[in-house]
Parts: sequence; C-alpha cells; structure tokens
Amino acid sequence: MNIHEYQGKEILRSYGVSVPDGKVAFTVDEAVEAAKELATEVTVVKAQIHAGGRGKAGGVKIAKNLDEVRQYAEEILGKVLVTHQTGPEGKEVKRLLIEEGSKIKKEYYIGLVVDRATDRVVMMASEEGGTEIEEVAAKTPEKIFKEFIDPAVGLMPFQARKLAFAINIPSKLVNQAVKFMLGLYQVFVDKDCSVAEINPLVVTEDDKVIALDAKLNFDSNALFRHPEVQALRDLDEEDPKEVEASKYDLSYIALDGNIGCMVNGAGLAMATMDIIKYYGGEPANFLDVGGGATTEKVTEAFKIILSDPKVKGIFVNIFGGIMKCDIIANGIVTAAKEVKLDRPLVVRLEGTNVDLGKQILSESGLDIVAADSMADGAQKIVELVK
Repeated sequence: MNIHEYQGKEILRSYGVSVPDGKVAFTVDEAVEAAKELATEVTVVKAQIHAGGRGKAGGVKIAKNLDEVRQYAEEILGKVLVTHQTGPEGKEVKRLLIEEGSKIKKEYYIGLVVDRATDRVVMMASEEGGTEIEEVAAKTPEKIFKEFIDPAVGLMPFQARKLAFAINIPSKLVNQAVKFMLGLYQVFVDKDCSVAEINPLVVTEDDKVIALDAKLNFDSNALFRHPEVQALRDLDEEDPKEVEASKYDLSYIALDGNIGCMVNGAGLAMATMDIIKYYGGEPANFLDVGGGATTEKVTEAFKIILSDPKVKGIFVNIFGGIMKCDIIANGIVTAAKEVKLDRPLVVRLEGTNVDLGKQILSESGLDIVAADSMADGAQKIVELVK
C-alpha cells in the first residue's frame, strides 16, 4: 500500500526524523491559508499523487508570496500529471502539500528495502540525491553504498556513521545524519514497510539534515497490525477494479490487453498469461481467486473482469485442489447470468470434482467453450477474440 508524501512525513516526524513544516490542502483557499500559517519567505506548492517525477511534470512550484501560492494552487489542483510512473493516462491532483522552503546546500539519497538475496533489510545511500536511484545504479553504481542490517540487533550506529562518511556528509553533521538514519530504520521496521525512500535528503545552509521528500510503501499483508496506516489509504489513487477486488480478498492487477483471465494460484496465473502471449494474445489482467474461493467470490471476480471495457473475451483456467471445480462452475454460471455475458468464454477445468464442474457448465445453457488443456484454452480464446 502506498501513501502520500505529506502522510509519510507525518509518520517520520512522530519518530523524530527531521522534515520541513507543511500542511495538506484540498482547495485553493486552504492552500493560501496554509501558506499564511507557515509565514515563510519561500513556500513550496507540491502535488500529492502516488507517483514520482512530479517536479518534471510541473507538479512542484516555488512561490515567493501568497499571490503565487494561489496561482500555483489553481494551476496544479485538478490537473492531470503525467510522469514516468503514472503511465500515459496520468493522475489527477486532488490535494497539495504546502511546505516551507529550504535553503539547500547539498542533496543526498537514503533508502531502505528488503534484500531478497540476503533476507535482510538493506540501507542504501548515495551522494546523487534528487536523481532516480535506478539511474544512478545504471550509470554510476560505485556511488551507491549499502549496509545490510542484522535483524537481531537492527541498524547499528556505526553502520549509519559508515554510510554518512561514505556519502560525504559534512563531519559536523554526521551525528544528525546518524540520528536521521536510525529513526528512518525504526519506522521501516515498526510499520512493516516494503520501501522507505528519502530522495532527496538535504543538508541546508543553516546546517540541518532533513527529508525534503518521503516515499513510504507498506506490506499489505501486515496492514491488519496497523489500522492507523490503513486509515491513510487513498482509494482515489488506485484502480477502482483493484479496490473492488481487495474487498473480496482477490489478487487482481489490471493490464493493457483484451483477454480477461481468472485463475487459482499465482504461479498458474503467471503461466496462463505467458501462454496467452505465446499464442499471440494479450492478457487484460492478473487475477488469482485463491485456493479457498466461494461461489460468491468467483462471481465477484467475474464481474470485476467484465467491468473492464477492454476485455473482449475471458479465459478461466482452474486446477482444482483445495478449490473444487464445481464451485468454480457454479460461480461462472451465476456471474454469466447476472451480467448477461456477451463475450466469448473459454473454460479449462482440471482436478477435484472436474466431471461435476463440467456437467454444471454444459447444462447451464450458456455459450461456453470447453478446453482440454491450458494450451488448448489459450489458443481458443485468442482465436475467438481475433
């Protein structure tokens, strides 16, 4: 789960991590009022969307007075920002962060992720702040320094100092930087983050070490432990189909193709998408109904697939283990009748209660194409869609 920059900074502040003063604004008047309250020489007006590259897309402006704050707020609110992370459709800006300006002396990068190769959290640091870390890794990997953190003891002060010296934080500010890193690590662990990225971390002219930007992502599997984080979820920033799927505990990700897929098991779902591509088709989604799906769950999964106007046909590929084929068949029949199915449907069932499942489908009176294997089903749906 993602949250906005201003929400991430509020969490960091609660852990003693230095961030600029700022206020969220949902209207132009609120933006001007926030700037008045901050009463700083320079005010930054920042678009709040779940994507990076906002500055390059015109979503970050520096205002020198209240008139400029109003002007920039009017320009940005309601604007559709297109960045390298939003895709060509972009995202509409519905809220702003009004923040005090900072006199920046130098920019750095600090980030935390889980390293799957070592099964440890790793803190990365670089002097190349303000630049995408992927770009730094590609062009100048020697400028990225890493410290792998033992989960038994956490990030040690000596590791933080090592990183601070490696990226040339001024000696008199190293202790500040160490406190910052230790606080950031504590947020990462306590809140079950999957990513904590500060880009840029800045040293200011008045010798402060602060987070000028903050990106926190959270492990969705751990959200039950963090209702305070779950409350920060902004559904406007998510695909409505993915939001609906999450209500029924379905794993759904929208893609750009025209063949809807309903599968049980993530591995089988990936293989299904691969075989559709192999036969010249394009999957419209990843959808895993899981091992213990009910008829209701399958029905809702079907409705979500069909709510995508790009979908021209559907391929259901089920291997019944814990998930029984007759339950899937009942769900397919119920959903097809409810939504008045008007698109080709190919179904491949195998496993527990497969004969009963096939019987339910054949006696439904619906126009369903049966497939004998995964390859057979993929070929059939690709041909029907064409």
